[in-house]
Amino acid sequence: MTIVLNAGAAIADFVYAPFVLENSAAVDVPRSWIVPLGLVKAAGAAGLVLGLFGVPYLGAAAAIGLVLFYVGAVFVHLRHRVFGNIAAPGSLLALAAVVLVLDLAQAR
Repeated sequence: MTIVLNAGAAIADFVYAPFVLENSAAVDVPRSWIVPLGLVKAAGAAGLVLGLFGVPYLGAAAAIGLVLFYVGAVFVHLRHRVFGNIAAPGSLLALAAVVLVLDLAQAR
């Protein structure tokens, strides 16, 4: 689920989906940052896929990256007091955190 949602979010960024533009504008993220942020999401999803296929530590590294990314996104929403759409980055943060915990538990 985390892979699919992050890949979908990246695609939405790449095509400048209207909801992406609206959400980004609401928290003062410049339009020029949308594609680079999409690349981060795509890299996270790709890292999780490679982690599933047994590339050592890459899945955990991708999950850590996604957790940090979404902590930042939630912080930006809170800083701008934009709560109407905070559920998306909050949910993706929770999913990335679960993946990280599961990945670390499996590494034991």
